[in-house]
Amino acid sequence: MAATRTRSRPWPALTTVSMLVMLVMAVRAEGPLVRYGDPVPRDVREMYDAGLRYLLKTQDDSGGWKDGQAGPGVTGMAVMTLLASGEDPNHGPYRTAIRKALRSMISGQNPDTGFLASGQGHDSMYQHGFGMLALAEAYGTVDDRTLWSEAAAGGQQGRSIGQSLELAARCAVTSAKNNPLGGWRYSADAKDADTSVSGAVLMGLLAARNAGIEVPDETIDRAIKYFTTMTGPNGQLGYSGGAGGGSDAVTSIGVLVYAIAGQKGLPQYTKALAYLKGRSAIREQAGMEGYPTYTRYYRAQALFQGDVDAWEQWNAGLVRELKTMQAKDGSFSGFAGRGGGFGGTVDTSLALLSLAVNYKFLPVYER
Repeated sequence: MAATRTRSRPWPALTTVSMLVMLVMAVRAEGPLVRYGDPVPRDVREMYDAGLRYLLKTQDDSGGWKDGQAGPGVTGMAVMTLLASGEDPNHGPYRTAIRKALRSMISGQNPDTGFLASGQGHDSMYQHGFGMLALAEAYGTVDDRTLWSEAAAGGQQGRSIGQSLELAARCAVTSAKNNPLGGWRYSADAKDADTSVSGAVLMGLLAARNAGIEVPDETIDRAIKYFTTMTGPNGQLGYSGGAGGGSDAVTSIGVLVYAIAGQKGLPQYTKALAYLKGRSAIREQAGMEGYPTYTRYYRAQALFQGDVDAWEQWNAGLVRELKTMQAKDGSFSGFAGRGGGFGGTVDTSLALLSLAVNYKFLPVYER
């Protein structure tokens, strides 16, 4: 693998859909344009700023976050949230926090396998996928020429963001090559797969490829084929083992990866989007699954990529919903105190990233 994009060519942050991340890949299909510069609702900006203050306050000295969950994926989610704010990552108010977090992620990476790890018992391909996604968004956006030479780095020296991203992508490709299903599970050497972990890793690979990192077509094609086998006749995706019967979260993941991989022509995409739109129109069902911030995160991206009108209708309710859920310190929890959450950093990051679609930083989204 080789990084094919030069460092002198700035690249937009991929976080504008939550992931965010993947909205930088304009999807080509017929329809209306989403305008650059649309005003961000005041409620969204206020919630977002309050949530960022919480994340800045809870970042530890190592550059990571350790409340409830920990690891490169958790740190990566927070990094994506900071990048999605629209502030200059090199000169803006979040510069130091972003660079500390990136150093933390890169320092924990296995130099031989490329696996992103924390060494604290929370490591998995889940963490690897979200960490890889964050590195892809930072690559070309964050100027890392002095990433390791600053006093805050404590004299450490490490890989550049591009080098780390290339290693992380290689790890994911190797894992998929050795997986009979072409997907991913929690362990890098797993022989089974699920659509949740596979979605996290595949989104990271798609973002890496978009950023200029070489990713074999075979890896993407096998992963998409796995998602088609997990899509039921009514469009609902399964979690593992077989098609259909899964949560709205995994169906949203399916819609998103189909769209970002340029596979909107698949019948499975059409069915999955129709199923998700139907579910999203029912507010009382749309947010009451287990781990609802995770569902909102993927649903926001999937609906935006699939049908802007459907996203706008759902997003209006999302803004009202999250406004009632945000704590005074700016944080969010899974079920507003009734369980089903990951912890302050993850739930807050995912909630904010589900709102980040409102920022529409890219000049034009082709639909």
